[in-house]
Amino acid sequence: MHFNIHSEFELNGTSFPSKRELLLFSRTVSNPMFSFLSDFLKDSDTISVQTSGSTGTPKKIDIRKEHMINSARATGEFFDIKEETTALLCMNSEFIAGKMMLVRAMVLGWKLDIVGASHTPLKSIEKSYDFSAMVPLQVYNSLDELYKIKKLIIGGGVVSKELEIKLQSIKTEVYATYGMTETITHIAVRRLNGKRLKMKDNRDLTSIREVTMKQPLYKTLPNISISKDKRDCLVIDAPKVSNTRIVTNDMVELISETEFHWLGRYDTIINSGGIKLIPEQIEEKLAEIISERFFVAGIKDSVLGEKLVLVVEYNVSSSLSTSLKINSVEKSQGIRNCISKLNSLSKYETPKEIYFLEKFVETNTKKIQRKKTLDLIDLFGS
Repeated sequence: MHFNIHSEFELNGTSFPSKRELLLFSRTVSNPMFSFLSDFLKDSDTISVQTSGSTGTPKKIDIRKEHMINSARATGEFFDIKEETTALLCMNSEFIAGKMMLVRAMVLGWKLDIVGASHTPLKSIEKSYDFSAMVPLQVYNSLDELYKIKKLIIGGGVVSKELEIKLQSIKTEVYATYGMTETITHIAVRRLNGKRLKMKDNRDLTSIREVTMKQPLYKTLPNISISKDKRDCLVIDAPKVSNTRIVTNDMVELISETEFHWLGRYDTIINSGGIKLIPEQIEEKLAEIISERFFVAGIKDSVLGEKLVLVVEYNVSSSLSTSLKINSVEKSQGIRNCISKLNSLSKYETPKEIYFLEKFVETNTKKIQRKKTLDLIDLFGS
């Protein structure tokens, strides 16, 4: 495929009369960037990328460069971001999210600056930007500096209720994205802030425990059609970014032809004594009382078939609350006391066991690998 770089494109303040000059410059920035651009700027029709591995084994897949270009244009149209947009790339260009920031910039004619992919990407930034993309951890660590970004998309992980509430006081337009490597990153987004939250007596919001937020709808990008299969899982028809119909394992509630609520993963459903439990919905409720990373899952049980358990990432240098001690028995009791006060949690959604691990197993993109983390319980669980 022949591709012409937009004449307005700049990388770290430098424009490029030819692809060769861009490649030479990218080599001075990072080897992963040089490697990707070398492949992308060839006349071949496809490029090989690696999936994240958050829901299975990471694998290499071939995607069409034409689809990457179409995805870039759809993002530009949806967010109304055109040529000469200033943008910041602070994600690793080894993965699809970082690669697509480069493609968007080259296709749409952005002025793109690049910083190292750190947990605090805005710390040393003095400029302001029209657009950027981050993972949730980067956003959480940059709340005091998000004013430097006008529009921000978040991908690579679930946005916690705690983070979403903190974003309400931020002027930056912040969006969560829905997508996967197979759809060339996102095919839908939902706005995370822009609404004024108050408590019942009209005092300003001060605590995550004092509000229940209704999750905004995901809205699809242009040229995307959605439906559900018999499992209530999302089916994506996106001919501009994929040659095949994509059947996901994401359970959704369809609101319209272009809008949906995400409910959770079909392959993580827990059947406990005949009651079907969706972990993601339970986790949203538990996020009101647990500040550390955690997840719920089902493990084999002789009576229930599967029993619901809570797994918390916890180490000596941090604390779940001021009332919890290092001793696992006391920690468990502290959480159980808080859970008992959660009116939103049914008796079926109450974890039967609580386990603590010092470190969760992650993918290269910092997503939790639940199955592999559960496998650690027999070795290190309390």
